[in-house]
Amino acid sequence: MAKPHHLIFLLLLCATLQLSLSSPSDHLYDVGELVPLFVNKVGPFNNPSETYEYYDLPFCAPDPIVEKKESLGEVLNGDRLSNALYEFKFRKEKIDETLCSKKLTIDQIAFFRRAINREFYFQFYLDDLPFWGFIGKLEEDGLTPGGGGPNYYLFTHVQFDVHYNGNQIIQVNAFGDPNRAVDITKDVDLDVKFTYSVTWNATKTPFENRMDRYSRASLMPVHQQVHWFSFINSIVIILLLTGLLALLYMRHLRIDLKKYSNANEEDKEVGWKSLHGDVFRPPPNSSLLFAVVGTGTQLLILLCVLLFLALIGILYPYNRGGLLNWLVLLYALFSVFSGYTAASFHGQFAENGWERTVGLAGILYTGPVFVVASVLNIVAISYRATIGLPFGSIIVILVLFKFLGIPLLAFGGVIGYRFRSKFQSPSATKRHPTDIQQLAWYRRTPFLMFIGGLVPFSAIVLQLHQVYASMWGYKIYTLPSNLFATFISVIVIVSLVSIGLTYIQLSVEDHEWWWRSVLCGGSTAIFMFGYCIYFYVRSNMSGFLQLSFFIGYNASLCYAFFLIFGAISFRVSFLFVRLIYHNVKRE
Repeated sequence: MAKPHHLIFLLLLCATLQLSLSSPSDHLYDVGELVPLFVNKVGPFNNPSETYEYYDLPFCAPDPIVEKKESLGEVLNGDRLSNALYEFKFRKEKIDETLCSKKLTIDQIAFFRRAINREFYFQFYLDDLPFWGFIGKLEEDGLTPGGGGPNYYLFTHVQFDVHYNGNQIIQVNAFGDPNRAVDITKDVDLDVKFTYSVTWNATKTPFENRMDRYSRASLMPVHQQVHWFSFINSIVIILLLTGLLALLYMRHLRIDLKKYSNANEEDKEVGWKSLHGDVFRPPPNSSLLFAVVGTGTQLLILLCVLLFLALIGILYPYNRGGLLNWLVLLYALFSVFSGYTAASFHGQFAENGWERTVGLAGILYTGPVFVVASVLNIVAISYRATIGLPFGSIIVILVLFKFLGIPLLAFGGVIGYRFRSKFQSPSATKRHPTDIQQLAWYRRTPFLMFIGGLVPFSAIVLQLHQVYASMWGYKIYTLPSNLFATFISVIVIVSLVSIGLTYIQLSVEDHEWWWRSVLCGGSTAIFMFGYCIYFYVRSNMSGFLQLSFFIGYNASLCYAFFLIFGAISFRVSFLFVRLIYHNVKRE
């Protein structure tokens, strides 16, 4: 039983996780009232994971620099919000307001040049609205008069255009004025004056729709056609697979059942019927198998809940840290499903050893992800990137899993084992397994994994491109309904393909279907990871930091889908096998 002060600490921790889910401001302002603005980060345009604190570049900085208190999700997202010298007063315009004057040294000039060469942008937040702008521009040799190499220009004047409706802010844009840029091509000290202007414009857009502008790029007709084509493609594949499996059941299974019921005893032991004494024998490493099912079930429920939260509008683009807050908290809470599923499956086939199965379920996904995250964090800290986690955030995550995730995992395991149902096999299991004949190459595990992964992947590849473009680019994915429909369709496809492959395997008298069902279902994630490599090669991302985060994040994500699809595939195969052998028993 947890101590009272532990429970109080846990409640405070959960409250901290939820800080970014609701803004303390009511977003209502009187004329002349100060509007909060925070500078966030800078980074190369083509490397979304490589971001640095805004004041790592020698911009005008307040004294002192005050960092905004952030939620865990914001920290995980790489946000580092700080105060700024810019001053925004509601509906009060500013023209050529001086921010500061400073002398840029040769080293600072070189720093700015490297940033401009890599197309650095900045990100600010005004009234919780994100907006971006470039810090300068590069004119190549062919564009400069007389040649002589590229010229570097630093924007020293920023124009802010703010749109308002009544007493609420609707939209913010920032533009660097190219006509008031300073040439920093040469290695000389420069006296620079940074200025800014703020204009206010009325709009009729309601406050509730102010986030819609961030999704316009995703709602272009071309993208809508791609979404609909992807959805229709999935439906067509489902219908074809359903038809094939209906034909399989109507013709082959019914013929087999009829033949077995009418044949003599010595003629019944052929085909998949001959495996009735072997097909329900638990496979080697069954504890690991049931741990896979438990962890996959936990991740499946987690993903469905996140998609539901997106559907009802709780999760939306640029809700700072909201997705990661929910992800960390719900993963810890849903550990109870992992423990329950792993223990209940284990308890159906064995009396002892369920504790080991539950323990494996606890580390099966968390363990590899912790190792990957630790390596990536070391890389990020070495680059001084904002994506690197500070020590305090790491402690918060560890405490969350110690006082919430692990106890719920153990609680689920106890409940699953106590209320387990004993598995009733349709027929007695043989003492020694039947030898499996040598199978043709197209009936072995590698080829079946290829088929089991290729078919579902072909149904989601177009949708997958949109997701990757949103994760690793600047397209905003704002169609959670399409994403949810695609996810449901791929679950159906994985289930149908798994049933078909399991039947094919049993038909050639191969009774080792347990692990193969997991591998065939999970192989879709292998195709997903292969596509992410293709996406990286075709993109403009570069550098070791971006590459390591791209590979690490996608490997963790695809591993999660491997467990999800593997658990689904095993469950439907298990139900299918029980169904057909119970039918044989009734006959």
